[in-house]
Amino acid sequence: MLVGQLAPELQVNLQINFGFDSAALAENEKPKMQKICQAMKQSDVQVFRIIGHTDTAGSDEYNQKLSLLRANEVKRFLVDDCGIGAARLDPVGMGERLPFNAENTRADENRRVEFQALS
Repeated sequence: MLVGQLAPELQVNLQINFGFDSAALAENEKPKMQKICQAMKQSDVQVFRIIGHTDTAGSDEYNQKLSLLRANEVKRFLVDDCGIGAARLDPVGMGERLPFNAENTRADENRRVEFQALS
């Protein structure tokens, strides 16, 4: 599955960032997760895609797995801690393919999860 890049004016750029080689949701990211939770609860959007990303450290295979672990951790939080229905959340891993900072593919901001409203 290929996740396309949306035009900047169609994006909501709220990212959840992760530490190096980690899929653990950091405490300082949880306030953002609560904001996302409230927005999802108030939204009539039926399905949200949760897109995990990595930097370019590590192999393609490893980064693919890590990006999916990150997306699944965000889904787990939204379901378990927030009460969002699991069927509304579609986690996918993009590995290192779509860096947020293409000038420095190992930059911290490339280790993230982003959201897309699907329907």
